Amino acid sequence: MSAVSDRLPTFPWDKLAPYKETAAAHPDGIVDLSVGTPVDPVPELVQRALVAAADSPGYPTVWGTPELRDAITGWLRRRLGAQDVTHHHVLPVVGSKELVAWLPTQLGLGPGDRIAHPRLAYPTYEVGARLARAEHEVYDDPTDLDPQGLKLLWLNSPSNPTGKVLSKQELTRIVAWAREHGVLVFSDECYLELGWEADPVSVLHPDVNGGSYEGIVAVHSLSKRSNLAGYRAAFLAGDPAVLGPLLEIRKHGGMMTSAPTQAAAVAALGDDVHVREQRDRYAARRAALREALLGHGFRIEHSEASLYLWATRDESCWTTVAHLADLGILVAPGDFYGRAGEHFVRVALTASDERVAAAVKRLA
Repeated sequence: MSAVSDRLPTFPWDKLAPYKETAAAHPDGIVDLSVGTPVDPVPELVQRALVAAADSPGYPTVWGTPELRDAITGWLRRRLGAQDVTHHHVLPVVGSKELVAWLPTQLGLGPGDRIAHPRLAYPTYEVGARLARAEHEVYDDPTDLDPQGLKLLWLNSPSNPTGKVLSKQELTRIVAWAREHGVLVFSDECYLELGWEADPVSVLHPDVNGGSYEGIVAVHSLSKRSNLAGYRAAFLAGDPAVLGPLLEIRKHGGMMTSAPTQAAAVAALGDDVHVREQRDRYAARRAALREALLGHGFRIEHSEASLYLWATRDESCWTTVAHLADLGILVAPGDFYGRAGEHFVRVALTASDERVAAAVKRLA
């Protein structure tokens, strides 16, 4: 067991513990803007669907119910503009983090294979490569990479942590390059429905992929857009030649979403009203925090989408973390996401209106 754990970096969030203690000591309590976990209620129609499916004594299937696959393909067509998607183009997963962490292993990658992800990125991309004992590297523009031995290319738009959005033209160019060199593309699009100053586009859009899903898979989650982080509900969509073997592997591993969660996901994917309502909540919190941070001397870069503000005072991120902790505000240090983030902090929009108002008051 130690041989496996020794491959992994120190779990980054453990480093925040002393700053969390400082922030929690504030007389008016902590304002936690670090992890980005939803705090608003699960939509009532989703809760009702979960309860109605509570009497599920049998094993669920890894591929999901036909109703879930219908809900996913319907959402892909309606929201992403995907065309000609069938049940063979989709695969439910148990939350997107487990997929990211175990995908390289499930693809059969290992020593000598290369995996690339953005220079500033969700740390689990690297963890997945380490678990598979594959090589990992970062990029600013993936088309500058040496394609020799590059087996998996992670895209992330909108980005966690920066909120940067890749344009339709950029995605089209990257997908064409990857296909030319036989590189498999997985596009993490979990924040796609949270565009503020940009309209994020999926690799599944025909303008990007030319009407073919060959060599591309998109990753989507219900955690943020529907407040379902506690449900662990996500899915893949794209190339059946990739998803088919993954389905068989995941069957052997018993990696199945619970039956009540599948029913809840059907309800969530079929309703757009709750998504608009949640967007409005985040938009108001974003506007308030953005103005407060700018007034406090921060500069904000990118952040045109997602649930975060990528902010800097042009100092060590840990100096900024300490400063804000003294105000009772906890944020994530930018170096959690790569060395290029060492002068930034990630400020999440996932706090209640009351806690956001408290943060704004303290920053003023």
